[in-house]
Amino acid sequence: MHPFFKGLFERISTGSHWNNEQILREEIFSIERLEKHARSLAAAQAVTRQPGFRRSLRARLRNNEKALLAAYRSIARAVDEGRSITPAAEWVLDNYHVVEEQIREIREDLPAGFYRQLPKLASGPFAGFPRVFGIAWAFVAHTDSRFDPEFLRRFVCAYQEIDPLTIGELWAVAITLRIVLVENLRRVAQRIVTSREARQEADAVADRLLGVSGHAPQPNSLNEWKRRSGRLTPAFAVQLVQRLRDQDPKFTPALIWLEDELKAHQLDTDRLVQEEHQRQGASNVT
Repeated sequence: MHPFFKGLFERISTGSHWNNEQILREEIFSIERLEKHARSLAAAQAVTRQPGFRRSLRARLRNNEKALLAAYRSIARAVDEGRSITPAAEWVLDNYHVVEEQIREIREDLPAGFYRQLPKLASGPFAGFPRVFGIAWAFVAHTDSRFDPEFLRRFVCAYQEIDPLTIGELWAVAITLRIVLVENLRRVAQRIVTSREARQEADAVADRLLGVSGHAPQPNSLNEWKRRSGRLTPAFAVQLVQRLRDQDPKFTPALIWLEDELKAHQLDTDRLVQEEHQRQGASNVT
């Protein structure tokens, strides 16, 4: 993504990967590169059985469960109101019950006593979390959340060529993999909801500007929005562009303003639309 988009549109998080709400997706590796990466991880990760502090995957799982429920309810409410939703949102709506069941199974399969026995990472962004969690995170990130049993087997075997895992860790691989997948789904669901809300807000601004849907024309609608919110997102900007692009210029000071903002950074509305469509595609759930 162009640096301007990152600075203007995206939420830039600080701290560890754990605090970053961006979708978990890195460069997609072939099986050979996955094996090489696993060996590098094994050589780099220091573990301890007595970390200075412990972090709870169960607490994060609870937070993810709440966030996914909120996203599900938001999408369901949009459908009840007769609003269109994206294919990714439809997937969340149709499969939420499956996600609920997976979360229940994770709780049952990872009791607190067993979790405490797992070797923890001594340093790095996941310090205090189980080593096997870091392994699962790397696997998901470099496979685009696509589960292939053979890829996972070879990834874990390559890791153990450098540093063998305990029996408990091997048993926990499948559980922690599901935890990471739930984490990533939470991030996808939140992006789906925030993007839908941004498009809805852009529609409201466009309706007031154009004097449609029962509104009288309100040329100051954009200024009111900027005072109230003031934060552009790709979804908002693209929806506003698409609503205003073919209208009479006298009704589109918002479009002129947006185009001027983009031109100042050597960008145009066509590229903006392309970037947002790519983001929507990246949010599709597999």
